[in-house]
Amino acid sequence: MNLAQLKSKGLIGSLSAKAVSDSAFPYGLGTHGLHEVVDKAYGDRAAATGFVLTATKPTRPGAMLWISQASARRNFGRPSETALQEMTHGHINRINLATRNDRDALWAAEEAVVSGAINHVIAEVDAADFTATRRLTLASARHGVPVTLLLPYGSEGATAASTRWRIATRPSAPNPYDTRALGRPRWCVHLERCRTAPAAAGRTFNIEWNDETLSLRVVSRMVAGPVAPRTSKAGNFQQRRIG
Repeated sequence: MNLAQLKSKGLIGSLSAKAVSDSAFPYGLGTHGLHEVVDKAYGDRAAATGFVLTATKPTRPGAMLWISQASARRNFGRPSETALQEMTHGHINRINLATRNDRDALWAAEEAVVSGAINHVIAEVDAADFTATRRLTLASARHGVPVTLLLPYGSEGATAASTRWRIATRPSAPNPYDTRALGRPRWCVHLERCRTAPAAAGRTFNIEWNDETLSLRVVSRMVAGPVAPRTSKAGNFQQRRIG
């Protein structure tokens, strides 16, 4: 199924639009409400970060607040400023905030939403319970500032978030100029839960980032596992002779 067909069926919307419908991809992520983006496995934080940066576009003036608790900074470091500018069209002003634990990070996220000076809050935390996410959901709805929580792999349980995405890496696209070089980044994004469009829950999108058009596209045919090495004809001939 190509991108046009997905749009016609309402499974995906235009990522360049200022306001994205709750019933279309990415289902309000980065536009309004509280959303969770979870690493599918250890080491998928880069993929999760890339997905958040490319799938979201600011809908109001202000700066983006990036909150990291101590464990996240220790395990994952900080996003590259070059990558941030590339994946956000170079129009994002970012404020970094370091906290000791998830409780401080969630408190800072709520205060930032209430302040009115922030257009998007992204918080890297180890955990967020129902009470904390409920407070963030209410604050986001009241002040119109979206909140995205980046959570480590293994995160489960009920929360008040509008969506929960689980992100995994995929082999990059073939490089048209050098077969030995990396191509465009590709990710597998699984929508585990969606309160605004329950029928969309359980869908998986294989997406690719185009660094030339600065946009995402759905890849209909993508390798799901490692590619088996190709055996040369000479090797096959030699094997037959020995056998």
